[in-house]
Amino acid sequence: MSRGFRIGVVFPQHELHDAASIRDYAQAADALGFDYLLNYDHVIGSVSTGADPKRFENGSVVGKYGPEHPFHEPFALFGFIAALTRNIELASAVLILPQRQTALVAKQSAEIDVLSGGRLRLGVGIGWNAAEYEALGIPWQERAARLEEQIHVLRELWTKPVVNFEGRFHKIVDAGINPLPLRRPIPIWLGGMADAMIDRVGRMGDGWFPRFPSLDPMSPIGRWREDDPKVLIERMRESARKAGRDPATIGIEGFVSHAGETPERWARRVEAYRSVGATHISFNTLWVGLKGADAHIEAMRKFREIV
Repeated sequence: MSRGFRIGVVFPQHELHDAASIRDYAQAADALGFDYLLNYDHVIGSVSTGADPKRFENGSVVGKYGPEHPFHEPFALFGFIAALTRNIELASAVLILPQRQTALVAKQSAEIDVLSGGRLRLGVGIGWNAAEYEALGIPWQERAARLEEQIHVLRELWTKPVVNFEGRFHKIVDAGINPLPLRRPIPIWLGGMADAMIDRVGRMGDGWFPRFPSLDPMSPIGRWREDDPKVLIERMRESARKAGRDPATIGIEGFVSHAGETPERWARRVEAYRSVGATHISFNTLWVGLKGADAHIEAMRKFREIV
């Protein structure tokens, strides 16, 4: 791999539930030299999300996750893993930020960053599950506008001991969090494939979690837009240039799935992502029938040997 190209793993949250398995997996990823560990996020799963998406106006997207799918809470999980590892970065991909109180997220993420020695990367998005917003008491229709303001507020709270801010959703008067994170600000990456999110990445993001079916057709996340990856990446970069930002500073995350693939095809997929400008690649072993931490660790080992 070229200098600066980073390789990570997706934490298999559906298969690893107990503390010992999580410990073994995280320590193995760290020892194998993976640069980071990604963790997905959902607070609740809804039967209606998959069965009846029309229950919500302007609908939530049909997704695979329901009440039967376990998700570890990201900040609690990262606090646990931070104490068990030394080098591996901890990345959320993605925390559904508009569902949460911004000042609390600032506090929680700063704490993880301090306890891990500056190893947190905060991936955020607006989500697709209206039932989850409903359960948490957050208006579904305001999620995009809320997200943009939240990103600004997070960076203010992470970099200043005392903050004054008044916007549409937030009011902070002569207040701040303590301790501040070690990384000021913590990197914020954005996930999503809508045109508005691609533009938002260019204007505001430190990086992007896109999904390109042509590069990882076995992705377990579902069906995403089929546009040429190079076209979408250039759209993001043009947004950055219009905002006066250097697009070269914005990271791009690729995903390679274990599902239905061989080690040789893993390597080809990594090179395909690199060819379109990816700076990071995550190896995903979710939903492929692996049982227990040892099976996931062996898959990680094979991927690390090949890539």
